[in-house]
Amino acid sequence: MTLIVRYVRDGDAEGFARVRRAALPFMLATAEQLVFDWAHAHPDSHARPLVAVDGDGEVVGTVQLRIAHDSPEPGIGSLNVYVDPAHQGRGAGTLLLRAAEEHLAAHGARTLYSWVLDAPEHRAWAERRGYSPSRSAHFLRLDLARAGLPSLQAPPAGVELLTAEDFAADPRPLFELDAVTTADEPGDVTVELDDYAHWRETTWEHPLFDRSLTTVAVVDGVPAAFSVAQTDGLGQYHTGMTGTAPAFRGRGLAKLVKNASLHRAREAGCTEAFTGNDAGNGPMLAINAWFGYEIAATEVRHVRTLG
Repeated sequence: MTLIVRYVRDGDAEGFARVRRAALPFMLATAEQLVFDWAHAHPDSHARPLVAVDGDGEVVGTVQLRIAHDSPEPGIGSLNVYVDPAHQGRGAGTLLLRAAEEHLAAHGARTLYSWVLDAPEHRAWAERRGYSPSRSAHFLRLDLARAGLPSLQAPPAGVELLTAEDFAADPRPLFELDAVTTADEPGDVTVELDDYAHWRETTWEHPLFDRSLTTVAVVDGVPAAFSVAQTDGLGQYHTGMTGTAPAFRGRGLAKLVKNASLHRAREAGCTEAFTGNDAGNGPMLAINAWFGYEIAATEVRHVRTLG
């Protein structure tokens, strides 16, 4: 089979999304989302997705890549290769990986991270290409149509439940909450959110971001915890982040906001809920188990040092 690897072009978004959904059905992927992401990528990320196209012009593989411009540590890049399961074993993944590595190296990357599904064949594929396993993370799924969600509870005294829509006039308080909760999120690469204008453009205005389902706990007028909702219009709901500011932890606010968001999602017609957790994030895994989430798959992050 003839394969060509190239940067994405106009018209590739639907094929890109189709491959992503086939290879990784636990993450939301729509053509509209991808076009938005590509158009709004930070220039310092040098993010230029690649596709593998067969002789008939069909997209059979994809790779996302970027420089971690938002990390205080220089020289870090990431790439995630996905091949349509119906086209695996024909060399598309290897061609995509090589092209992505060359692109990132040309823009200063010296350490590369890549998520790989925790299956023997996928891990062996990565290790043969110089990648070593590090931390792992779980995809979790909840059948919203059948789940027995915990009953809604009245917020404690001094706590008010709002939605992101209530911050439409000034979303900066949510940016500040996102920044402080992201700062200590488990991961190999430290991330610092310090560009409000870029956050507003790429997060607040993102087509998957559902402001009506995103729930915020406000304590004495201060946003203290939130559960970020993403929806694809196809009945799928994804929790992008559930976080509590350090000063407000230990009060059950994470459960409070996530439960409210899940109930709203079901009322809005969502039938499946997905989320992801670092395997070492015991507190959040326990919260999701309390809701009834089950592990659907696991990914292992692999790392390679260039040079």
